[in-house]
Amino acid sequence: MFDCGMHMGHLDNLRYPDFSKIPESGDFNSALTCIVITHFHLDHVGALPYFTEVCGYSGPIYMTFPTKALAPLMLEDYRKVMVERRGEEEQFSYDQIMECMKKVTPIDLKQAIQVDKDLQICAYFAGHVLGAAMIYAKVGDSAMVYTGDYNMTPDRHLGAAQIDRLELDLLITESTYATTIRGSKYAREREFLKVVHKCVHDGGKVLIPTFALGRAQELCILLDDYWERMNLKVPIYFSAGLTIQANMYYKMLIGWTSQKIKEAHGTRNAFDFKHVCPFDRSFVNVAGPCVLFATPGMISGGFSLEVFKQWAPSEKNLVTLPGYCVAGTVGHKLMSGKPTRIDLDKDTSIDVRCQIHQLSFSPHTDAKGIMDLIGFLSPKNVVLVHGEKPKMSILKGRIQSELGIPCFDPANNESVSVPSSQTIKVDIAKSFLTNCSNLNLIQPRVSDSPIDHKEIAEIVWDERAAEGILLMEKNKTAKFVSESDLLTTLGAKEHTVQLAYCCAVKLKTNSAPKDFKSSEFEDPAASPGCSLLELLSRELKSKFDCSLSITDFDCLELRSFRARICVNECCCYRIKQDENHGGTERFFCCSWLLSDDVLARKALSFMKEVELDMSNEAFLIEM
Repeated sequence: MFDCGMHMGHLDNLRYPDFSKIPESGDFNSALTCIVITHFHLDHVGALPYFTEVCGYSGPIYMTFPTKALAPLMLEDYRKVMVERRGEEEQFSYDQIMECMKKVTPIDLKQAIQVDKDLQICAYFAGHVLGAAMIYAKVGDSAMVYTGDYNMTPDRHLGAAQIDRLELDLLITESTYATTIRGSKYAREREFLKVVHKCVHDGGKVLIPTFALGRAQELCILLDDYWERMNLKVPIYFSAGLTIQANMYYKMLIGWTSQKIKEAHGTRNAFDFKHVCPFDRSFVNVAGPCVLFATPGMISGGFSLEVFKQWAPSEKNLVTLPGYCVAGTVGHKLMSGKPTRIDLDKDTSIDVRCQIHQLSFSPHTDAKGIMDLIGFLSPKNVVLVHGEKPKMSILKGRIQSELGIPCFDPANNESVSVPSSQTIKVDIAKSFLTNCSNLNLIQPRVSDSPIDHKEIAEIVWDERAAEGILLMEKNKTAKFVSESDLLTTLGAKEHTVQLAYCCAVKLKTNSAPKDFKSSEFEDPAASPGCSLLELLSRELKSKFDCSLSITDFDCLELRSFRARICVNECCCYRIKQDENHGGTERFFCCSWLLSDDVLARKALSFMKEVELDMSNEAFLIEM
């Protein structure tokens, strides 16, 4: 399972994935090999404690070291907002969050993890937020990458996504900004600083709804530097105590940040902000300008919604939305066109007169970045997720027309069958070629040196010579072997499968038929049955150009095909025939190996049609 998040636009159980789609039996541990979490945002990790502690999954869970450190902060902050402040029914407790995190195995970038004998995973740097990773997964020769959320453009505190050029059957990519092409990052930063500066200069308050981790640090670095250069004294506040903890982890995990921050770390930690200080709830209605970072980023609840209710009615104030907002949230309603009124529920509505400003400081890549990644990896197939259906359809068309790669954009609960092909290198055992040469090879060449397929085609002239067994062992090259080699490898005794049929053969005679029963003859050589076998042998030789013989006077052989006169009137291999002729018939019990099935059926077909001439008494006496 890639990620285990929640939908921020729902306040009931629809917020969680439909876990019943995973196994039919309800046994998650047997249905899932592992869970891999790409980063700490709630739409990727929010349902994990519910899935492990309430639903009962106890299998392996993997995420990067920063994600394991920061995910509990995000989950506990969400739990407090939903339960302690909004009075919702608790979905999972703080203790359950901690128990869930104990099940997590942290992984590093480019660290190959062998999950089980089949599955191998590896994490690559995704940008986006601290610790975010793209996940490479390989089973046998089939390989895929699940991007999670990623950013192909570096920002002030994180570098751009980085991944090796891999051979992939499938790429599953986010498509949040499937149709957006962003302009210059510096131009966007200048516009953001301009509108914020103008608002506080005019005495207004600026609300910046953002998640405590990721964009918050990026924008704090930007504003802190601007305030320093412009010598501004207007306070910049951060609402959540969570942010203090988050900044502590950012300082500790400096190795996961951008090269510029790592290089400057020796003289100054970029996350020690000079102009950003904690916010007290009593400051909400204090007169005067200020800038406030408040969580959550989509104004879906929590403190950002409380502040929005207070500040939205004033025309002097500004709400700037730096990132993507899910449908159903207040943030999404503001981005969809400035409303004059927002109804939260049947009893609560908000009068909206403040300025609304939207700038794409989202840590997601844009359409160009998505196309660049797909072009770089050149997968055989692409699946689009994490986006809006109409925009995904447009991007799908571009991928198929411009890159010529099959692309899928499945809806929720829709299955997609992705074709894949495998090429297997196969060796040929010496004993296998030896057996072939003993059958019907022209100028057999058997050595321990490799023989390519063209040489094999020249020396093998029929299908039977090429029959062998494909043996595939773990961590070994597949090879064709003979049956004896396979039995030795398996430690098994040789065994065969035989087919049998009791076939009626017509007899032509001028006298009354004799009752040929072998019990009447002490010497098998004196049995008239020997004469029947000789007659049948002559008839078959005229039909089949092959080695045919009679052994021990009572058995006719044609390769593995054996025919004996049957003296058992209740033979289990005999099928009762309608009496459709007035002649005499004799039954022959026949058996053969499966490898000679075609030959045997031809012989049986001939035996059913032939009529053995028993009228020549001299022949019988001679025998």
